[in-house]
Amino acid sequence: MRRRTLLKAMGALGAAVGLAFAPAAQAQFAAAAPQAPDGLRVTFCGTSGPLPVRDRAKACVAIQAGDSLYLVDVGPEATENLMMWRLPLNQAKALFLTHLHSDHIGEVGEFNLQSWVAGRPAPLLLVGPAGTEKVAQGFNLAYATDHGFRKAHHEHGAFKFDLKSGELQPKVIQMPKPSASGLATAVAYKDGDLTVTAIKVAHEPVEPAFAYRFDYKGRSVVVSGDTRKWPPLAEAAKGADVLIHEAQNADMTRQLAQGLKALGNPRMSSLMTDTLTYHTTPVEAADIARSAGVKRLVLYHLTQAGLPMYNPEAFTRGMDAGGALDWRLAKDGMTIDLPAGGDEIRFGQD
Repeated sequence: MRRRTLLKAMGALGAAVGLAFAPAAQAQFAAAAPQAPDGLRVTFCGTSGPLPVRDRAKACVAIQAGDSLYLVDVGPEATENLMMWRLPLNQAKALFLTHLHSDHIGEVGEFNLQSWVAGRPAPLLLVGPAGTEKVAQGFNLAYATDHGFRKAHHEHGAFKFDLKSGELQPKVIQMPKPSASGLATAVAYKDGDLTVTAIKVAHEPVEPAFAYRFDYKGRSVVVSGDTRKWPPLAEAAKGADVLIHEAQNADMTRQLAQGLKALGNPRMSSLMTDTLTYHTTPVEAADIARSAGVKRLVLYHLTQAGLPMYNPEAFTRGMDAGGALDWRLAKDGMTIDLPAGGDEIRFGQD
């Protein structure tokens, strides 16, 4: 008798819990996706560096141009953000890789899978430097069995899972020789009113590494990727509405390296010290933005670890010394809307 009573109680509890959580689950999946912009919309889906930071995914910038979705890099945890925020993954057309470090490519396979499951009708173009073809081949192979399982289980009625559409299609950018100033650019992608230009940057020994400029209906956004201070980037970013530039505070990094060494972790201390040679400080990023004459500067790929968030004043100290500049630190979920044919720049935060 007691067993029967217990089972009834458990059943009642299960039903109550199910009813309590059902509205929240339904709301998450039924929520309307963000309306397609008439110009460009930027969503920061990952703003940290390679070390773990609470509430921040690794490098990922989503750019919507009309009813098409593009990504610049897709590091670990970023795909979850894209799905939670209801971005239209089925509209994904291309993923642009700035370089092939793991914190920038870690979720290539997962984003490709999820956008295919969401209904993407064609292979995802994977655009990037030499080695991109190996990244595509590797993720295609790693996910091939999973794709087969999903097709076998879920393809029925109106739901089709074309295996070819679920593949990554690599495109390696061929960069011309740089000019006397060091500038080298190449058109990486064109689709209607959208032109994406690759810009060679300096992230040695990671070569080549690229920034990308998106131009669409009179609006423009430049994403630096990882680079040391690189004046040719300012030349390529001339007149852009928004420059999204990586930032690492050198003083904070040195202090972190010293602390790690004192704590008996010379390996990680050495790694921190090495990063000083191929990143840009906030002050240097501000210099690039002023030289380019951009309207807004947004710092992302904020390193090291959580230090930029714990003490943003120290992280950005000196940025205003070179003159007036409209800048801010990116957060996961921050959006920028650039309506077509005007000069308005609207920031939002999910």
